[in-house]
Amino acid sequence: MAETASKPPLHGQSDEEHRALALKARAERRAAAVALGVDADYVSRFVDSFYDKIRQDDLLGPIFAARVSDWDEHLGRMKRFWRSILFSSAEYSGSPMPRHVAISGLEAGHFAHWLTLFYATLREQGGNEEAVAFVGGRARMIADSLLTGITLHRDGLVGNRAGAELPRP
Repeated sequence: MAETASKPPLHGQSDEEHRALALKARAERRAAAVALGVDADYVSRFVDSFYDKIRQDDLLGPIFAARVSDWDEHLGRMKRFWRSILFSSAEYSGSPMPRHVAISGLEAGHFAHWLTLFYATLREQGGNEEAVAFVGGRARMIADSLLTGITLHRDGLVGNRAGAELPRP
């Protein structure tokens, strides 16, 4: 008779204890964001405003226009994505890296411009500087990660930390 292997407890915790700790940590992250004024309504208003700018932008607008046919669907996906990033809500399931790697010609200048529009939109939304730093910091981390992934895919290890010079909030 074959033995079935069981998973060892994570840090000495049962699955139930681990799940409870994860849910508690998620609630704490959401509460910290909400304390800064970053809630679901903030995310929704921000995403709508930001992508209005993107659609009108001379550099980024054509890139998005070539790939987004249903803007309502895209905005919904981006709202789920940002709630997941900011609140650890786990609403978004997807992999943005392959979509970005597939876009020929994306480079640091595109990401720097994206971040500049992102930061400007954050400030226009009237959030306090802590909220701008929180949301903007997450955006910079994502831009750095995507740019590094694209550069690694394109150039190999020479592209490590390709986003080091991207603007900060």
